[in-house]
Amino acid sequence: MTTLDTTAPGSTPGTGPRPSARRSRWPLTAAAAGALGFVATMVLDGRGGVPVEVRFTDGFFDQLDPVIYRLSLAVGYVAVALLLLTAAQWRRRVEPRVPGSTAAHLVPLGLVASAAGLAYGYGWKGALGLYLPDGLEGGSFDDTGLAVYYMLNDFGAWIGWLGVVVAAAAVAWMALRERTVSRWLGVVSLLPVLQTTLMVGLMGVPGVPALLAPLYLVVLGVGLAFGRSPVSR
Repeated sequence: MTTLDTTAPGSTPGTGPRPSARRSRWPLTAAAAGALGFVATMVLDGRGGVPVEVRFTDGFFDQLDPVIYRLSLAVGYVAVALLLLTAAQWRRRVEPRVPGSTAAHLVPLGLVASAAGLAYGYGWKGALGLYLPDGLEGGSFDDTGLAVYYMLNDFGAWIGWLGVVVAAAAVAWMALRERTVSRWLGVVSLLPVLQTTLMVGLMGVPGVPALLAPLYLVVLGVGLAFGRSPVSR
């Protein structure tokens, strides 16, 4: 079991962790990142339920709304910034308290990896919105060029959530093995890990990390901020 350093940031020397009434709410940045990421990836998907059989037919790109893609870009970029902020806060507040935990060091690496991947994913969505027929630079690409951007967006904003799934595995280890995170959060952390592992292994679909990872971040952030995890006291 990993031992907490009660002299690290977030603790008062000689007295152990700070009382819950004074607990920092920094994990809520993770919840905000997850909520905005869910909106940018799922709600603002952009494909608008267009049937597969009419994709890339004449007039197909006229049916896509560039505003949705631009909104996804803006909301997604904020989510990326919050992922990076969460990673920085974790390194400052959590890692010093459990310096011997490899899992604790893995969590911010997973968040940064997702931030990098999602920056490209949301960037491609913004680019497609820019070049669609009704976009600000409509006509810059013919249908062949637009088809390339469309295909990049098929899973572009979904694949990047894999880093969060890796972070979830690390949190599960911290909770169930090291007991530095509440056990119920460890159980919840296993859900995106198992879901992604099974679906990638059985179906080979690359975008499945996004199905649970954004919502998982919401639960994790709220759970750490208002729960009784030793590392967040």
